[in-house]
Amino acid sequence: MIMYRRNVLLPVLAGLMLLMVVPARAGCNDTPAPGVNWRRCLLAGSDFGGANITGGVLHGASLTRARLTNAIMIGVDAPNARFVSADLSGADLTDAMLRNAEFTRAVLRGAKLLRANLREAMLFGADLREADLTGANLAGADLTNAMLDGARWTDGTRVCAEGSIGACE
Repeated sequence: MIMYRRNVLLPVLAGLMLLMVVPARAGCNDTPAPGVNWRRCLLAGSDFGGANITGGVLHGASLTRARLTNAIMIGVDAPNARFVSADLSGADLTDAMLRNAEFTRAVLRGAKLLRANLREAMLFGADLREADLTGANLAGADLTNAMLDGARWTDGTRVCAEGSIGACE
């Protein structure tokens, strides 16, 4: 029978515990903070105005009718998130992953969407007036009835004319 001394066995067990990977769980009741994990959380109608959720995870989260005015959302990972009728006026979504996100009738007036990935996003009837879309990826995005007056277009130089609806004129 092999006997293990306490001073040998404890470090081995501690090392094994360090190798265990515990998956992160969504904290749907967590307060807004950088890196927050709101994956698949139902946050409809929440007021997160001015919050800093830089680098947060919002995969499939529902923020329908939420207030996110002037929120700092740099680099959020939010594919398939729902921002239907949400107010994101002045929000900073620089480098955000928003693929397949839904912004139907959302207010993004003056928002920063620099280099945001909006592939296949639904922006039907969204208010993007005076938003900055420099470097944004809009491939396959639905801009039907989106208001684009004064928005800085993806090339970073063109500003959409007054009356631009659904396309930057």
